[in-house]
Amino acid sequence: MEDYSKILVMVTGATGYVGGRLVPRLLAKGYRVRCLVRDPSRLEGHPWKAAVEVAAGDVLQAETLPPAMKGVRIAYYLVHSLVGGADFHQRDLAGALNFAFAAKSAGIERIIFLGGLADASSSLSEHLRSRHQTGFTLRSAGVPVTEFRAGIIVGSGSISFEIVRYLTERVPILICPRWVYTRTQPIGIREVLEYLVAAIETPESAGRIIEIGGADIVTYGQMMLIYAQARGLRRLMLPVPFLTPRLSSHWVSLITPVPAAVARPLIDGLRNESVVRDPIAQRLFPQIQPVGYRTAVERALVRLRASRIETTWRDALSTSQDGAPPVILTTQEGMIVEHRNRAVPAPAGDVFRVFTGLGGKRGWFYMNWAWRLRGFGDRLIGGVGLRRGRRDPNELRPGDALDFWRVEAIEENRLMRLRAEMKLPGKAWLEFRVTPRRKDCSLLTQTVFFAPKGLFGWLYWYSLYPFHRLIFNGLVKEVARRSVLADDL
Repeated sequence: MEDYSKILVMVTGATGYVGGRLVPRLLAKGYRVRCLVRDPSRLEGHPWKAAVEVAAGDVLQAETLPPAMKGVRIAYYLVHSLVGGADFHQRDLAGALNFAFAAKSAGIERIIFLGGLADASSSLSEHLRSRHQTGFTLRSAGVPVTEFRAGIIVGSGSISFEIVRYLTERVPILICPRWVYTRTQPIGIREVLEYLVAAIETPESAGRIIEIGGADIVTYGQMMLIYAQARGLRRLMLPVPFLTPRLSSHWVSLITPVPAAVARPLIDGLRNESVVRDPIAQRLFPQIQPVGYRTAVERALVRLRASRIETTWRDALSTSQDGAPPVILTTQEGMIVEHRNRAVPAPAGDVFRVFTGLGGKRGWFYMNWAWRLRGFGDRLIGGVGLRRGRRDPNELRPGDALDFWRVEAIEENRLMRLRAEMKLPGKAWLEFRVTPRRKDCSLLTQTVFFAPKGLFGWLYWYSLYPFHRLIFNGLVKEVARRSVLADDL
């Protein structure tokens, strides 16, 4: 019997929700793992980063794939271009085509893909059709593909679970369009990962489409009511006939952290039943026993209460900068740079702990109402606003969403740089840096970078300059004050 632990496994989408959880489980099984990522810095902060090989590459840039695939025998394809805009379908197919032929040329023995569950004979939404056609495209080069098809994935940080959670938590009367009566078979993230890992040592799964789901078949309305029961909430459901997917997506965007542009294709897919019709998963993987929806919800809530969230849907989404890689910021023509320095009678570690604690439920320390107002305005014009919060109240890593910022760089006890993802006429960064001076004394430097786009960008900056100056001056003072108190976050 072959020792599968000796083979090299590639994981695409390692910075995403599923991929970021799959990698440590593959390592725990003894596999050698190589992560294909567009920006290797996005893996910084993951506890397993030192245990994997990192290859820089992009499935949309075919020339980057052959060197990254050298020596790989099994490849996981966990890439989805949903956030890429209206052309996500074309991007999905282009990436899959590049990957399939590169895998064939590299001698990869199998591709394992996670797609979407729905009856292929029905009138599929664009999102679900894209998922099915991505699987077909991956098979087109002749490499055997194990394609898992899952519906709603229930877990802390899952985009589908987040929509259900926020709608149920925040709205006492649930406004219900027709899609709440659609049946689905939700599955816990733990079981999804078990299937993905087990596929390597199940050669019979090669060349098959395998539908996977949990123990319960429920409607979306029942999902929200069961969640409410698990949380001890009382909720009423009010059916309405007029909520189209477009209107529903704006309603979801208003109530939840999920932007309308992402919510719309997902909601459009809710008209399609996602129920397992072929029980082949039970025959191929009898050791995996999926739990019911209520159990999966309770597991997710335990992690949320303990702030033990490995990955979130936000990790993979850059909703306004389209996944822009980090840049080296320098003072140059066209770049506005403002520095604020403040001596702090506290160790560098205490200062670092305070400014990395910004955002989320703690807020922004100074004039938090103004930050909330800015977030509300951003939501009104289609931006992400403040509702994304943060993955963990105390820990940050590169790639994390932080309200309407993205963590671009973290250096322990030294630096945090955030890239703006709110709607702006330009690009903006906010950086905090702490430098030890002497025992129990540090220099705190706050830097604001703004690269205006056109005349409107310049007008935007200077018209708001007095307000920005007030807020950023107050913020650096408050960070310094809390650093001295040490335990006051």
